[in-house]
Amino acid sequence: MRSFDHTYDVVVVGTGGAGLTTALGAVDEGLSVLLLESTDRWGGNTAMSGGGMWLPNNPLMQRASAGDSREEALEYMEATIGDVGRATARERKEAYVDGVDDFVLTAEKHGVVFARATDYPDYYPELPGGKIGRAIEPKPFDVRKIGDLAKSLRILMPLPMMTDDVWQIVRAWSTLDGFGRGARVVFRVLGGVVTGKKLTGIGAGLTARLGHAVLVGGKAPLWLESPLEELILEGDRVVGVQVRKDGRAVTIGANRGVMLAAGGFDQNKAKRLELQGIEGSPSGSPGALGVPIDLAQQAGAAVELMEDAWWGASIAGPEGSGPSFLVGERSLPYSLIVDARGARFANEAESYVDLGHHMLEHDKEGDYRFILDARHRHRYLRSFALDPRLTKAMRSEGIEVKADTLEELAEKLDLDKATFRATVERLNGFARTGRDQDFGKGDSAYDRYYGDPTVRPNPCLGTIEKGPFVAYKIVIGDLGTKGGVVTDADSRALRHDGSVIEGLYSAGNNSASVMGHTYPGPGSTIGPAAVFGLRAARHMARTRG
Repeated sequence: MRSFDHTYDVVVVGTGGAGLTTALGAVDEGLSVLLLESTDRWGGNTAMSGGGMWLPNNPLMQRASAGDSREEALEYMEATIGDVGRATARERKEAYVDGVDDFVLTAEKHGVVFARATDYPDYYPELPGGKIGRAIEPKPFDVRKIGDLAKSLRILMPLPMMTDDVWQIVRAWSTLDGFGRGARVVFRVLGGVVTGKKLTGIGAGLTARLGHAVLVGGKAPLWLESPLEELILEGDRVVGVQVRKDGRAVTIGANRGVMLAAGGFDQNKAKRLELQGIEGSPSGSPGALGVPIDLAQQAGAAVELMEDAWWGASIAGPEGSGPSFLVGERSLPYSLIVDARGARFANEAESYVDLGHHMLEHDKEGDYRFILDARHRHRYLRSFALDPRLTKAMRSEGIEVKADTLEELAEKLDLDKATFRATVERLNGFARTGRDQDFGKGDSAYDRYYGDPTVRPNPCLGTIEKGPFVAYKIVIGDLGTKGGVVTDADSRALRHDGSVIEGLYSAGNNSASVMGHTYPGPGSTIGPAAVFGLRAARHMARTRG
């Protein structure tokens, strides 16, 4: 038997949703667990996300008699995902749906408080089994409860925001419900200040709540700046890891198993260029370099979906700043997205993964622009234009271009003037009649979720005719890569022949996604990360090394 510097029942590599829920399961099972983080901040991509989880037929829906079922959830997953490999096998889909209750109830048992995103549709709600309101999210959390851990939590937006806040605040200047929602957030912030709380929501709120359950309640140790260097095997079984901590190699034994939950290879430009043909413009954690996936492959693990990512359109970031991922702004009226010639090529309001795929298919290296009529800028909050310093930099670098007329804008952007003029005229006609006959913008309930209900006859379409006009450079962005280790229903790593690598587990973006090439609903990244993380812990509890 090999000796180790430290030994735990469970070793978790990564501190995002998959890692924290694996640790939560270990705590719930009475197992000792260590969490390892390669960077100086914990929380991973989950902490930088919207914090929602797509969890069909979840306990919150059941309590509200919201009308979902296992059968409908699986019907919808088959309709949207299909079968594109072992990651999307029926067994894994069933394991996901069947694991929802355990995750939600276990998290609640350990103090996590959830709320339903009741108005948020599935991304293809018109397909068989499609629904509205399957996503849940954490209620804002007082990060002071985690003490000094709050200083190292990766926080993108330190505000007590929730999904419906983001959806409606965008319209704070144009609709009463948007203004009211903005006021509620302000009062929530002030209420926290008055009561001595530091409330944080969305992704950071979720990781803080899970961190409180695991790191405070469960007293699990967390090692920051401790990147994985090696998987340690005895025969064919993974029995521990070697990490780099404080400048030296440290070995850690894992009696029950090692969970690889360190994200994908978002930030590894060379690997992305090799596998995806694009360097990528990621919006996630800087620690997602893909090393754990490489080490799993060296141990014999199979991988799938390495060519894919959670794609989407992003506003290009100026020098020294990352891109700004676009979600709701694309669905609002008085806007359109055009290619290098000045033509539309897709439904701007479709799910971000679909838009990203369409950008890749249409022109992988092309120049894309997000065009705004003056009414869009005056009526709606633009998340990517809130910081004056950032806006100034975007102007100076040509990411933001302004013009008084469409002809002048086309000239500044080097668009084909005739193509651009015809594109705008055609869109304006659709806006007046209410139907986008080219790409169906506004047809789906998902499109309309982010639209402006005061604009008729189509809340996602508005004419482009009021200057001055502004164009933003768009790049093919992403929320992380979705390819990785092939796993079974309990997150165990599999070899190419389908056999199990004993002692090795993977979940989240470190694993090949059960969602395949698509994105069925809001939180289709974190939902499976949480469910399969907990399933792994349950399996480890039943297994002895």
